[in-house]
Amino acid sequence: MTLQIDQVTKKFGTFTAVDQLNIEIEQGTMYGLLGANGAGKTTTFRMILGLLTPNEGHITWRGEMISYATSPHIGYLPEERGLYPKMKVEEQLIFLAQLRGMKKHDAKQALTHWLDRFEIPQYRTKRVEELSKGNQQKIQVIASLMHNPKLLILDEPFSGLDPVNVEMLKAAILDFRNDGATILFSSHRMDHVEELCEQLSIMAHGKQLVQGSLKEVKRGYGKQDVRIHADFDLSELAVMPGVEKMTPSIEGAVFQISEDIVAQQLLEEAMKRGPIRQFVIEEPSLHDIFIEKVGNAHA
Repeated sequence: MTLQIDQVTKKFGTFTAVDQLNIEIEQGTMYGLLGANGAGKTTTFRMILGLLTPNEGHITWRGEMISYATSPHIGYLPEERGLYPKMKVEEQLIFLAQLRGMKKHDAKQALTHWLDRFEIPQYRTKRVEELSKGNQQKIQVIASLMHNPKLLILDEPFSGLDPVNVEMLKAAILDFRNDGATILFSSHRMDHVEELCEQLSIMAHGKQLVQGSLKEVKRGYGKQDVRIHADFDLSELAVMPGVEKMTPSIEGAVFQISEDIVAQQLLEEAMKRGPIRQFVIEEPSLHDIFIEKVGNAHA
């Protein structure tokens, strides 16, 4: 086990920010930590980094407590960006890399590689304040990657990036994962988590509502969507037993059903009413699961 969070609780006075959290992440795994604002994600990241101390439980990486000695092996991208606006990009990134234990010569080589990969070599001698927000984000990302960490913690890494740069960052993260790095990240974009993560947790009010592999989480949701495209009104099918919700669409409707057998019944009833152009059974989206679980927790 690479990273283990065991029964961790963090309180600030009478407020419990994280409550009995359990996470185990194997080496080379990408893990998504999801939750609304205030769910406890950033507090969890700061405890992993040793910036905050848990009131209960413990956190280990490769069987040992995280300390300054492990710092060179960890990369962290905070949600609240922390660049020095007056410093030049090169000076800043080399300085931060040296804090992670890199030699200046190696840091310069790594800097050249990442500036080229993120297609911003022209900003090497620019001050950070001269860059757009998106390019400042790229510089912050490079700061978390250039020392080649084995544990990578990314707090909302895609925030502020356009679709082209999102894909560029995804490719870099996947390369780290394929090289054996352990990656833990948070995102409000459920599609990014579905695309990248093998494992995930959903948090609300500091509590862990859901955890497991993406397949397990979807299977445990117990609901599916059926998409029907037809040229006639499908609203009568919304009252069928086992149909929990119907959402009309331009080409037909999407039905949320409670069990597999209902899909067959929907198909039979729809075919009685006219020709079907498309009938698709879809697994539940992570977005739907998140909305329901977090919504119930806030109710």
